[in-house]
Amino acid sequence: MEVLPLGGPIDARPRVPGSKSMTNRALVLAALAQGATRIENALQSDDTDRMVDCLRALGFTVAADPTQRRMTVDGLAGAVPAEEADLYVGASGTCARFLTALAALGRGTYRIDGVPRMRERPILPLLDALRSLGIGARDEFGTGCPPVRIGGGPPLGGSIALDASISSQYVSALLMIAPLLVRGLTLRLEGEIISRPYIAMTLQQMARHGVDAAWVDDRTIAVPGARAYVAGTQAMESDASSASYFFAAAAVTGGRATVERLPRDSIQGDLAILNVLETMGCHVSHEEDAVTVQGPSRLRGGRFDANSFPDMGPTLAALAPFAEGPVEVHNVASMRVKETDRIAAVVAECRRLGQEVTEGQDWFRIVARPIVPALVRTYDDHRMAMAFSVVGLRAPGVRILDPDCVAKTYPEYWDALRGAGVALREYEVAEGASARETD
Repeated sequence: MEVLPLGGPIDARPRVPGSKSMTNRALVLAALAQGATRIENALQSDDTDRMVDCLRALGFTVAADPTQRRMTVDGLAGAVPAEEADLYVGASGTCARFLTALAALGRGTYRIDGVPRMRERPILPLLDALRSLGIGARDEFGTGCPPVRIGGGPPLGGSIALDASISSQYVSALLMIAPLLVRGLTLRLEGEIISRPYIAMTLQQMARHGVDAAWVDDRTIAVPGARAYVAGTQAMESDASSASYFFAAAAVTGGRATVERLPRDSIQGDLAILNVLETMGCHVSHEEDAVTVQGPSRLRGGRFDANSFPDMGPTLAALAPFAEGPVEVHNVASMRVKETDRIAAVVAECRRLGQEVTEGQDWFRIVARPIVPALVRTYDDHRMAMAFSVVGLRAPGVRILDPDCVAKTYPEYWDALRGAGVALREYEVAEGASARETD
């Protein structure tokens, strides 16, 4: 997909789909509640499709209405109907981690597996935590990654420790099943706690289903046991991660982007990109249920700690070629265990575009240089495709390889860009050959 330069400021008001992080949490909590839960503004994408398919494989009834962006789940108060299931999670990390914990509530044996990259993504800290609760949880190949097998539940609960330095999804997975345990759960988080806003999101959604958990101190969360989640209607906010690409488009073109269904009190972690954009010179305004970003005449560089919002690393990389001064993103080691090694991917593609880039284990630094036309590799990673499409709004010759990978979280992304006045050209690319236009 070639993104043609706009030639002026963007003026975008896209309809951004529901939050992926919220929708997959909502689906799990709905399955654990007693009775039917309706999820409004639910994201319909590859990631959420995998969650729906896996819940059905576990015996839950899930109805999806894509035209109304609505899902309904019949919850069974913590019971898992199927006594065995083979769960394919594709490339979805939330599915892999959340379903590994949910399966522990069952009375059978369950296997969780995904795409080849999923077999490289760590899950051992979660398995260790489940084993400490008495669950038979093992990684089949001894790699600390999927495929995993779960059996021997449900656990009684108690007090356990968890390494929270790799993924906050381990924490969220355990928190969501905790109220169904007879003794509840006291969870002590060890190591540097990354992506704290996603833990807060999980606790918020649990509270909306009637279960309150409490931080005992800065590292310990206590969840009461033998509780039931309350079913009902839950409305999903727009996905802050997906919205970021339009905010970035406003930033690099000196234009304007407004995204609705982002309430003033939203705790989505990736909204921290708004603070970064303000530092870089943008004007950000918050309405009751919307956010608007107005881009500056020239972006400023800066050094940003993105530990709590590592998924925005590629977006920051796409802003860097237009900034005065270096853009350095640090404390993001977790970027290396995402859908791809995102630090390595960002470094490679920025260099392909002619930028001056250096990297470390948990950081990268980009100094703007004249942008070179290039075919940008996306590594089957939706965030790489959407982030680097922003570069093409200002620079000619930017082509995105495998544009359909955006279906993981935002299937309508390219249509939304067109709706904002962006011209796109589609090409076919033969392996080892240059792109040729097809229509």
